[in-house]
Amino acid sequence: MGEGSMPPNLPPGFVPPRSMERYLRQGSKVEVRVRPSAWFQADHTKTIVIDQKIGFTGGMNIGREYRYDWHDMMMEVQGPVLGELIYDFKLAWAHAGPWGDLGLVFAKKFKRHPQIQGDGVPVRLLYTKVGNPELYRVQLEAIRRAGTYIWINNAYFSDNVIINDLIRARERGVDVRVILPSAGNHSIMNKNNAVTANLMFRNGIKVYFYPGMSHIKAAVYDGWLCAGSANFDKLSLRDNLELNLATSDPETVARFEQELFQKDFERSQLMTGPIASDISDFVANIVAQRL
Repeated sequence: MGEGSMPPNLPPGFVPPRSMERYLRQGSKVEVRVRPSAWFQADHTKTIVIDQKIGFTGGMNIGREYRYDWHDMMMEVQGPVLGELIYDFKLAWAHAGPWGDLGLVFAKKFKRHPQIQGDGVPVRLLYTKVGNPELYRVQLEAIRRAGTYIWINNAYFSDNVIINDLIRARERGVDVRVILPSAGNHSIMNKNNAVTANLMFRNGIKVYFYPGMSHIKAAVYDGWLCAGSANFDKLSLRDNLELNLATSDPETVARFEQELFQKDFERSQLMTGPIASDISDFVANIVAQRL
């Protein structure tokens, strides 16, 4: 399920490598480490830093579908925030080394944040880590405090607490809009989204279906942006390692609203009536709440 279906339009006879680790190492000088997962916890973050000068973070994995077939997003960053991304990578690299957890402990004690200079706007990095669902807490608080609007663009939507708080926000007059993919990549989540969309629609939330697969993970709460790798499901909000970027800079938030949300509202189909569903959709909804 984690891999999903193979992307379309691959070359005839294409066979994916059995091990990406071995594939990257074969005939190259690429250094590869596989992070341990003793707690059955995936590292779902997506970050790239080049020469301590430029970085990218967001929702895209390195794969054909993310680059060519799906609707997805990465954010380019420069300046002091790169120091945080580099430090995070050093910890992950140490954890994936031969010393494992012990290497992680030593990295936290002795590794330093690179001091990278630069101007810009205030940016905060938010995480889901072991025993610390920070991204879950701050977004719940943002939903509960919102007084004007909440716009969410996310493919996997199965956390009941968030859904119920979005309904309460709509009841107090907040403009709540949610963009879901019309053709997702996981059958369980597709069925779950049908049940979730009906629940939100019946409670006055505007639900939009983006044509095809949208893998965006972004939300704006009354002018506060939170976007990155985290879905609105249990895996991202409580279990996986995740990273989102957050800011209240008016110019940055306005750009996201105009170039991402407004364009996606225009491209998407607004839900105007309940979606037909059967028992299998409700079973999938129960399963999805645990994923």
